[in-house]
Amino acid sequence: MLVYILGVVLFALGICISVALHEAGHMIAAKSFGMKVRRYFVGFGPTVFSFRRGETEYGLKWLPFGGFCDIAGMTALDEVTDDERPRAMYRFKTWKRTVVMAAGSFTHFVLGFVVLYLMAVTMGLPNLFGTPEISQVSSCVQDARTNQQYTNPTCEPGAPAPARDGGIRQGDVIVSVNGQETPTYNDVVAEVQNLSGPADFRVERGGEVIPLTVDVEKVTRPVSDPENPEATRLVDIGSIGVTFTNRWEYGAAGAVGGTAAFTGDLVVETWNRLLQLPERVPAVVESIFGAERDPNTPISVVGASRIGGEAAQEGLWELFFFLLASLNFFVGIFNLLPLLPLDGGHIAVTWYERVRDWLRKLRGKAAAGPVDYTKLNAVTMVIVVIGGAFVLLTITADVVNPIRITE
Repeated sequence: MLVYILGVVLFALGICISVALHEAGHMIAAKSFGMKVRRYFVGFGPTVFSFRRGETEYGLKWLPFGGFCDIAGMTALDEVTDDERPRAMYRFKTWKRTVVMAAGSFTHFVLGFVVLYLMAVTMGLPNLFGTPEISQVSSCVQDARTNQQYTNPTCEPGAPAPARDGGIRQGDVIVSVNGQETPTYNDVVAEVQNLSGPADFRVERGGEVIPLTVDVEKVTRPVSDPENPEATRLVDIGSIGVTFTNRWEYGAAGAVGGTAAFTGDLVVETWNRLLQLPERVPAVVESIFGAERDPNTPISVVGASRIGGEAAQEGLWELFFFLLASLNFFVGIFNLLPLLPLDGGHIAVTWYERVRDWLRKLRGKAAAGPVDYTKLNAVTMVIVVIGGAFVLLTITADVVNPIRITE
């Protein structure tokens, strides 16, 4: 139990640090362009302590749920003094304001990359997306009709070894089977299981795609009986005798490229999950009222911290750090959505002003000035209410019916 609590605390601390660094990203970018940063605080609520260095007040507040960076003139509605007005954020060029607003999300992407890089050089990166890379080529394929042979990995003389005899090697990536593309190892298994006899394989090796002919062996294997989950039945399936890579391990230099590729795949997957959020809300509601919790439903910070605690308790530190990296990517992408009050909403308004004034200039008109944010208050409040309701919904589900990695 102590390890579980420690895991929850560490994960929550990791989230707090991420949010604090998010605000630090805004601050550093703003200062680098000469904007005035009034305050940078970690947390909310009453102040624990603060100090002033230069023109900026730094401090810590009692509630460690995020933080804030107060930049003078973030919008034209902000009150600024005469001394601050020349350095107010709204007076700077569009691209500079964009960089400042995007710096928070950029910080999350950097943090996620750093966590994944450290994983790559210490424990390896999981083969999360099922890349069909071969980790081992077997000396034979086993058949369950002779129990001794199936349970004993020793190969009998003359036992078929389709992958080995067909020229498949360790490190190859199977890209297609009989003309069907196989982007994941599940796709490879699905295609091979229905085959028997010679089949056309294409593998990627050293940057080249190589055609091979593999004589798929029909073997008998035990599978779970759908009518009786506790029992098994024998079925005939195609087999070639390979094992796929479960994780990739790198040296310090090689991990840079490997982590970059993995990060790209993870960002795409995170974006796809973000698009699926609305359709998963009903399942979250149902789980609150007793339905089984779908592990693919969205979770709150509370749920993520609980999973982090369970991962620590079970020694699954790979899952712990992967979840922390994934959360950073999610927050980074979500915060760039063109919706107020998110940073992406402020960026959208900034570029709206730029395009609008450019069109006015083409018509010989003067610039129209900053957007009146008061006219956007109604839309902003709707988004805030929807966002708050979603957060409350997921927190409730994570308390009442949490997603667990252990039973």
